[in-house]
Amino acid sequence: MRTLTSILVLFCTLQSLIGQTEKKPFSYLDVYEIEYASDPQIAPDGKKVVYRRVGFDIMNDRNSGNLWIINADGSSNSKLTSREVSESSPRWSPEGDKIAFISSTDEGAEIYVYWVKTGQYAKLSQLEKSPSSLSWSPDGKYIAFSMNIAEKAPVIAKMPKKPKGAKWADAPRITDRLKHEADGRGYIEPGYNHIFIIPSEGGSPRQLTSGNYNHSGNLSWSPDGKLIYFSGNRNEDWEYNYTNSEVYSVHTETSEIAALTSRQGPDYNPIASPNGKHIAFISNNGKVQAYQNRTLHIMNTDGSDMKEITTELDRSVSDLEWDSKSKGIYFTYDDKGNSKIGYVSLRGSIKKIADNLGGTTVGRPYASGSYTVSDKGIISYTKTTPYHPAEIAVIDGSSDKVITALNSDILPYRNLGKVEEVWYSSSVDNRNLQGWVVYPPNYKKGKKYPLLVENHGGPILNYGDRFSTEMQLYAAEGYLVFYPNPRGSTSYGEEFANLLYNNYPGEDYNDVMDGVDYLINKGLADADNMFVTGGSAGGIMTAWIIGKNNRFNAAVVAKPVINWISKTLVADNYYGYADYRYPGQPWENVEGYWKFSPLSLVANVETPTMVMVGMNDLRTPPSEAKQYYHALKLRKKETVLVEIPGASHNIAGKPSNLITKIAHTLAWFEKYKK
Repeated sequence: MRTLTSILVLFCTLQSLIGQTEKKPFSYLDVYEIEYASDPQIAPDGKKVVYRRVGFDIMNDRNSGNLWIINADGSSNSKLTSREVSESSPRWSPEGDKIAFISSTDEGAEIYVYWVKTGQYAKLSQLEKSPSSLSWSPDGKYIAFSMNIAEKAPVIAKMPKKPKGAKWADAPRITDRLKHEADGRGYIEPGYNHIFIIPSEGGSPRQLTSGNYNHSGNLSWSPDGKLIYFSGNRNEDWEYNYTNSEVYSVHTETSEIAALTSRQGPDYNPIASPNGKHIAFISNNGKVQAYQNRTLHIMNTDGSDMKEITTELDRSVSDLEWDSKSKGIYFTYDDKGNSKIGYVSLRGSIKKIADNLGGTTVGRPYASGSYTVSDKGIISYTKTTPYHPAEIAVIDGSSDKVITALNSDILPYRNLGKVEEVWYSSSVDNRNLQGWVVYPPNYKKGKKYPLLVENHGGPILNYGDRFSTEMQLYAAEGYLVFYPNPRGSTSYGEEFANLLYNNYPGEDYNDVMDGVDYLINKGLADADNMFVTGGSAGGIMTAWIIGKNNRFNAAVVAKPVINWISKTLVADNYYGYADYRYPGQPWENVEGYWKFSPLSLVANVETPTMVMVGMNDLRTPPSEAKQYYHALKLRKKETVLVEIPGASHNIAGKPSNLITKIAHTLAWFEKYKK
């Protein structure tokens, strides 16, 4: 019997070892198999969660999402409707008996309602444009939403009538607006965003706001249903005073609008307390600098007695929700590359509720994710780790439980690279700096690996300990991947992020190189096999690095700014750089803008360099990438230009383009690996 038992134990051990050794490395086509959860909405009684389940369609090369509903204990995870189209923005009615959501139709996006008891659903609206920001009235009789209303474009010339059947060129686009295009969206048709309400049992929508202003963001009802609070900019010079916004109320019967704040700077995300006494909102002081913390404020419902209540946090706050007793407010914040849910009492006492919020930006490990709170204080949120994207988790008291397993069919069977947090000191001012290392699968201690440095965008953003298909694909090819948060990154306090004010790129370059030297000195990286890449601000950093040293075997500069003078006036956000990035407009400060342009260092570049850009990029236009490629080509340096058709600044918007980006980067690096 003992012998048979030993044999069985040995057999199970061998099977376990075989299972481990048979795990496949993470590969390109696995990108299409990844799923993640987003926008979890917990029922008022805390018993169910409805969420958007997002996957990637390999045949149509896009992400797609449907609504699913699950019990808070993790049982009965099922699709909400039988419709096989895009569904989003689920919102529970106050009584928890209905769910409003937005779904696509052949005519465009519309508002639908789902009845929880019967499982039936119906289209509620017939709208001209897509709705957003759904919000139920406290009595459940109405749903508020926002929608764009078209305006006529300015007419410059009247064209003669063309003959019947003639095929003339398309009419020109004509604009007189400051903001007339947006990356990923293209040309913005003239119009303004307004607030509407529609009966929850069906009927015609009624427009509440008017005027040539945009009314945006979340919509919050007063407890008596007479007012809706929102943010907007109805100031006379709103188009040029674009950093400013106020909190307003609009009366649901008379449509009377009242401004509740009048501060310079952004006031937004208003949330009315359940007892009707206060409004919480997010703001900052509107200083002209690279970065300011977004702080939590409260005021009386008439705008009086305004005060800030997260002064001591030194982190930006987002996504406000009152507790059901109006005693405090939940919020999210990033701390040292990790996104968290917090809670603050009205007296300013702050406590952390949860770590690891995120996982909805599966390409690179940026901050993301969302949460909701039930009337009983039960929380649902999107939870991530470096080894899985967003799953739905529930916090009930002290218990934190992940209740979905959307990737259980693939990720347990992939040999993912281990992700490890590292800290090191700045050679500039001895600051503590944070980064992460992704080890190649089957990593062997003591062996030196080729180093791949991946610089994040922004630059005022942060990477963190979150799932990333891109980092895992790099590691799967045998690279030790290093992604740092140099100065200028968020989640380390306002002063740290604002170190790039009129100084970008600056000592953030030293911070990245200090991390490289740290890994070499630890014996992890091979100093003779080093590669560097990054996109957007990471592309700027990559170009800056190879203009400052020749230590890397090869570089991939993706969607960069190469010349701040030319970029500033052709980008979709051209109006937002002066003074916040560098003093004055480009024509007022040519020397300053040029000083921080990577093109100013191109004469130093000896590193073989691939330049990559999306051909529809409006944020860092293709002309920037071409300038760098042309300069390197004229200097007869090893270079190649990769232009991705149809791609905006978010190259990875299509899964195949994410793969294209990684595959071309790795192919270039392999060419120069020793």
